[in-house]
Amino acid sequence: MFKKFSSEDVSSQNQVKASVQRKIRQSIAEEYPGLEPVLDDLLPKKAPLIVAKCQNHLNLVLVNSVPLFFNIRDGPYMPTLRLLHQYPDIMKKLQVDRGAIKFVLAGANIMCPGLTSPGGALDDEVEAETPVAIMAEGKQHALAIGFTKMSAKDMAINKGIGVDNMHYLNDGLWKMERLE
Repeated sequence: MFKKFSSEDVSSQNQVKASVQRKIRQSIAEEYPGLEPVLDDLLPKKAPLIVAKCQNHLNLVLVNSVPLFFNIRDGPYMPTLRLLHQYPDIMKKLQVDRGAIKFVLAGANIMCPGLTSPGGALDDEVEAETPVAIMAEGKQHALAIGFTKMSAKDMAINKGIGVDNMHYLNDGLWKMERLE
């Protein structure tokens, strides 16, 4: 999704009204209860909240020109990897085996066998259409953020794509520390 993403892909940036800002804060707080203690630091009520609209129905939530969250077509808000590295426990995690790492870092979707083989790990509580952090065997930080196509229970018995890779290390959004 963000493979060749750059600031030229942003079509408009608008400061949102207070009511929209409250709605965004509320949906982020509901999706990520682990962020509750630091939400006021991340999305300060007084700082202007900017929503940048991009191609393919993508929205970026910016505070002080720093992308913190993104969503597609009114879908759930997902944190950027930089934010996830600061607060690693806010999302459910799935782990891929060592063999899948290079493919995930190239932007490939996460296949069920990469999650179910030795070295991979599934969280049985993960439902379909849930944002998840993709961890790598033997690594401390998440290497991608994805959106599950099926529940973890279904991934255990299926082949094919288990998680859509939305944002990964060294993609365009990762390289964009600030949007000026």
